Amino acid sequence: MIESSAGVLAALAGIAAFYFYLEQVTRWRIFTMLPPLLWIYATPVVLSNIGVLPQSSPVYTAFRDLTLPFLITMMLLTVNVPAVVRVMGKGVLVMLLGTVGVVVGGVTAFAIVHNWLAEDAWKGFGALAGSWIGGTGNLAAVSEALGTPEEQLGLAVLADNLVYVVWLPILLGSKAFAERFNRWARVPPDRLAQLEAAAAELPAGGRSPAMRDYIYLIAIGFAVTWIATAVAPVLPEIGSIVTTSVWRILLITTIALGLSTTPVSRIPGSHELGVALVYVFVASVGARATLSGLGQAPAFVAGAYIWIFIHGLFCLAGAWIFRVDVHSVAIASAANVGGAASAPVVAAYHREGLVPVAVLMALIGYALGNYLAILTAQLCRWVAT
Repeated sequence: MIESSAGVLAALAGIAAFYFYLEQVTRWRIFTMLPPLLWIYATPVVLSNIGVLPQSSPVYTAFRDLTLPFLITMMLLTVNVPAVVRVMGKGVLVMLLGTVGVVVGGVTAFAIVHNWLAEDAWKGFGALAGSWIGGTGNLAAVSEALGTPEEQLGLAVLADNLVYVVWLPILLGSKAFAERFNRWARVPPDRLAQLEAAAAELPAGGRSPAMRDYIYLIAIGFAVTWIATAVAPVLPEIGSIVTTSVWRILLITTIALGLSTTPVSRIPGSHELGVALVYVFVASVGARATLSGLGQAPAFVAGAYIWIFIHGLFCLAGAWIFRVDVHSVAIASAANVGGAASAPVVAAYHREGLVPVAVLMALIGYALGNYLAILTAQLCRWVAT
């Protein structure tokens, strides 16, 4: 067994690095179907259950207490709502309606399948809602806020990836039906030209991060962590719904979003740093998990497919109500369900010029994810009682 903290940290970071390196070098199609995230989570699960990695380590505690708040802050600093609204227009409303579809779909699906799941499965649904409203960072944040058991978090990661395998090809394939879809949705003839013209006006990528930028980011990230950790215990708990852990995550989210409206948002490198830490954090979660929850996988995954179907209906309703083209709808859904990793892929396939705004749209999901996923979890909990 690897027992030292340095060894555990090296193993977790090495696992994350290995799968991204393997994807980069081999270009195997399996990584299109089953992204590195799934392997980064599953490998520590196996290693800890056969005794190579410990299931308890100071490293895991440090990740939960320090790294998670830090990465949440980093991922939210570059949220730019005005830019997205300026380019996508009513496409933002489609995304927001799709987000409502994630909340409604999660509660509906849980009501259908919860009798086949454990009593605390609502926490797993809350974690998955975080991923489908924002991204993996939200999944991690919400699971910490709710105290999601590792087994339920593992089911959320599994369902997320199994649905992604089906949903991403649907979003990509929708391009083939663009003309018929746009006629059905009564899309104005000049919408696409206006979209690409507005996207072309977005500022080009900023400068590369310098050493001082990382120092600024480290100072900001840990300052936000310190403030939220100090204030959260002072705030009143509301039954078993809004606990100190929930307050802490919500405070970090709110402070980081506030900073995103200041010059702090122009410090380069924050998003990339946050995303890198997310994957190492996911590996640490996998190392704490056991295999005991796999018996619930069929019901959990079935619920996830019901869930994504309802989200899709809401996106279609938004397209018809707001008269939005299929390209914007596909990007909006990808910004929810796939986050910043998938939205640019879908945008590049549909309309290359919309790639920059697709990333920005996904960041709106990051901003909403923690709030609405915690709400979804609590609604699921009420359904089960």
